[in-house]
Amino acid sequence: MQGELIVFSGSSHPALARAIADRLGVPLGESEVLKFSNENLMVRIKDNVRERDVFVVQTSSPPVNDHLVETLIFLDALRYASAARITAVLPYFPYCRSDKKDEPRISIAARLVAELLVAAGADRVLTMDLHSPQIQGFFRIPVDQLLAAPVFMDYFKDVLFREEPKEDFVLVMGDHGAAKQFGYYADELDLPVAIMDKFRPNHSEKPVIRQVIGNVADKACLIIDDEIASGGTLVEAADMLSRSGARRILAAAVHPILSGNALKKLLESPIERFILGNTVPVAEKILGHGDRFVVLDLASLFAEAIRSIHSGSSISALFPPSVRRKA
Repeated sequence: MQGELIVFSGSSHPALARAIADRLGVPLGESEVLKFSNENLMVRIKDNVRERDVFVVQTSSPPVNDHLVETLIFLDALRYASAARITAVLPYFPYCRSDKKDEPRISIAARLVAELLVAAGADRVLTMDLHSPQIQGFFRIPVDQLLAAPVFMDYFKDVLFREEPKEDFVLVMGDHGAAKQFGYYADELDLPVAIMDKFRPNHSEKPVIRQVIGNVADKACLIIDDEIASGGTLVEAADMLSRSGARRILAAAVHPILSGNALKKLLESPIERFILGNTVPVAEKILGHGDRFVVLDLASLFAEAIRSIHSGSSISALFPPSVRRKA
């Protein structure tokens, strides 16, 4: 076990950081972030962190680049304040969609972020539902990737499957990659799967969906994805499902980015309910639309993972059984 545990919050999502600290039964560490007239940032650590086990909660929400630089400065300040170990808790990983070199002369920005975090002082990283699990391989320090699935599946079982029989539902995956990534939902819930056959001709976030693979006619379709950014992919999928005879359409996403006019698109779509995580601040964006949106609290998963990391115990109990069996 490292020294005494302490949790700090960056500027990006203080509500989530407070919820995590509350579940751990510890107060948030005191810190201050100053922004000067030249837009330079300074982080001041007000608590003594010498030989302590430090966790910094900072997600990738707007302004993304400011929060990323703040994270790096925060880690550096902790390192020079003699923290025993520093864990960057990044619920939504910065630049997670820039994870491969799929055209000439571009940067793999997720790998660059990994190198910057290590250079700044991170000893390990805790994150959730990476857009591509390969991002873990960009690090030479321990990286724990949590899955939001246990919280989401509890909601499905306790709410959705009580509204109508589970046999009426089919899980819908956004593409073949998502079917592989989220296959454990089908294993755990024992539900059939349909897959959207789509491709992206460019970087416009407007996919082309050619067909639905699987039976969705007269079914309650539950779309599973890791994030909602512009909403283009999700709305196009919902339209295709509607044209294919779906009786009811719902959507679940861990990271509700909701950039640009995403909210307007979603509200005009045939999706009747959106089940979202709280890895990024979302409550204010959906204010007044509580009949269409449900936000699930993921703080308990992060708190249990932090407790396990601090004590040196396994976090495997936080994963669905089918995932644990494959580990």
